[in-house]
Amino acid sequence: MKIAIVGCGNMGMAFAKSFVQYDLVKQDNLLLIEKSADRSEALRAEKAGVVVDTISSRVGEVDLIILSVKPQDFNSVYESLRAVIQPKQLVLSIMAGIPIARIQEKLNHALVVRAMPNTPAMLGMGITGFTAAKEVDMTNLRRVENLINATGRSIFLDDESMLDAVTALSGSGPAYFYYVVKAMIDAGKQMGFDDAVSALLVKQTMLGSYHLINTADKSLDELIKAVASKGGTTEAALREFENGALADTLVSGIKAAQNRSTELSKG
Repeated sequence: MKIAIVGCGNMGMAFAKSFVQYDLVKQDNLLLIEKSADRSEALRAEKAGVVVDTISSRVGEVDLIILSVKPQDFNSVYESLRAVIQPKQLVLSIMAGIPIARIQEKLNHALVVRAMPNTPAMLGMGITGFTAAKEVDMTNLRRVENLINATGRSIFLDDESMLDAVTALSGSGPAYFYYVVKAMIDAGKQMGFDDAVSALLVKQTMLGSYHLINTADKSLDELIKAVASKGGTTEAALREFENGALADTLVSGIKAAQNRSTELSKG
C-alpha cells in the first residue's frame, strides 16, 4: 500500500510511525509532504518516509491520501490536491471541524473518510472516532480501520455529526485530565511537597486508578465508594467537589467543546 500524508505535525507523524512500526507501509511507499523546512529536516533525520515540500503528481500515485494539515490551512492545499487526485484514491481527513461534504466539494472527489484521533495516538494508545461518505465501500472502510488501529483503538460512527461529540470527549479529553492532574499537583505543593514529589504521588495515583478502572469488576460508583469510607478524608473531599458542582462544570465544559466543534464545521 502507498500512502501520502499532507501535513506532518504531531498527529501526521503519529500515523506515519505507527504504519511503519507495524509494517503496514514500507518507508519507500510513505510520502510525507511538509512545507516547513525545519520540520522537513527533522523528518528526513528520522527516516520515516520520503519527504517532499510540495504536492505534486506523485500524490496521484498513492492508494491513500491522509489530510493532516491544520483546518485553517486546508484552503491553501486543496487546489493543488484537486489537480492531481485520482478517482479511485481514498482520502482520510483528520482535520478537525471540516465536514466530509466540504472536502468532497473542494477536492471534487467522492471517496472521503473523516476521523478524529487524539494525542495518545503518538504512543499507540489513542482512540479515534471515524465515519465515511456513502461512496466508500466496506473494503476501503476496513483498510482505513486497520490503519487507524495501528495508533490505538477506533470506533465507527454512522452519523457524522457525532464526530463533534468525539472531538469534545476524546479529542480534547487529554487536556481535561492534564488540567485535573495539574490542580492535584498544585494542591500537593500547597500542602508542603516539592514539585517532583507531588507530581510523583499524583501521576502514579492516576496510573494505578486507570488500571483499576480497566480491570476491576466494579462500577465507577463502587470504586469511589471503596475509597470513600463514611466520615473519612475522601468523603470530605468529595463533599467539597459536590458543593462546587465540579461534575456539572466538567459536563458543561465538554458540551461547550462540542458546540464549538459544531460551529467550526459550519464555518
